[in-house]
Amino acid sequence: MAARLLLVLVLVAVGVITLMWLGQRRLLYLPSGPLLSPRDVGLAAADEFTVRARDGVSLGAWFAPPAQAAPRGTIIVFNGNAGNRSYRAPLAQRLSASGYAVCLFDYRGFGGNPGWPTEQGLLEDARAVRSAIAARPGVDASRIVYLGESLGTGVAIALASESAPAALVLRSPFTSMADVAAYHYWFLPVRQLLKDRFDSLSRIQNVRCPVLVLAGEKDTVVPLELSRRLFEAVPGPKRLVTFAGVDHNDPELLEGDALIGAITRALDDWLR
Repeated sequence: MAARLLLVLVLVAVGVITLMWLGQRRLLYLPSGPLLSPRDVGLAAADEFTVRARDGVSLGAWFAPPAQAAPRGTIIVFNGNAGNRSYRAPLAQRLSASGYAVCLFDYRGFGGNPGWPTEQGLLEDARAVRSAIAARPGVDASRIVYLGESLGTGVAIALASESAPAALVLRSPFTSMADVAAYHYWFLPVRQLLKDRFDSLSRIQNVRCPVLVLAGEKDTVVPLELSRRLFEAVPGPKRLVTFAGVDHNDPELLEGDALIGAITRALDDWLR
């Protein structure tokens, strides 16, 4: 009887692990919600354009001009793992009002784009968007800033390690996706199963631009400890700003006054 019960438990565990292996990217990448137009989300002045990645995937993007005539810089936003670029319109509005041009775009498989997201695919998308923005008339390529959110911090760090921005802003960054997965699924061998690892802790060693880390002290998705560990590994100029009582998707970390203030103060110092 005991042997039979043990066999059942083993089979159940194997089944769960197999399902996790096969469906892990559906758990990690969560394209959701309708893509609204720039006008519908308060970005009527934004230019809609398309970027083609090296492997042929077409990506939808918006370029929101700054509120002032001469931009203080251009910020490329690397989204988290859910929603689409229209969800980031409030952030773009706040940054535009602060004098920055802002590029919002969607990875493959998000926002109506073809393809299916993978770590390598997202990096290809980031490379293509960065090249398109750097070549855009009126953009000073030496004043391009990467702003990554959650999953997007892994993409932004990977890109920064090979194409340095003027500054790197990381909201809720992690050391690696394996560490995040192990925190949530401690009862499964996720470190051995994970396909897309986003090893930011290793890549940050090659980032030499100034880095701003923003993190909620009550983050239940990316624990503050992981953000702190990544911050400690940053080799160049850096700042850490934490938000007391704030969770991963609270408004304060999405487009709040304190968040925007921390970003603009850091960029004012670093982009002189």
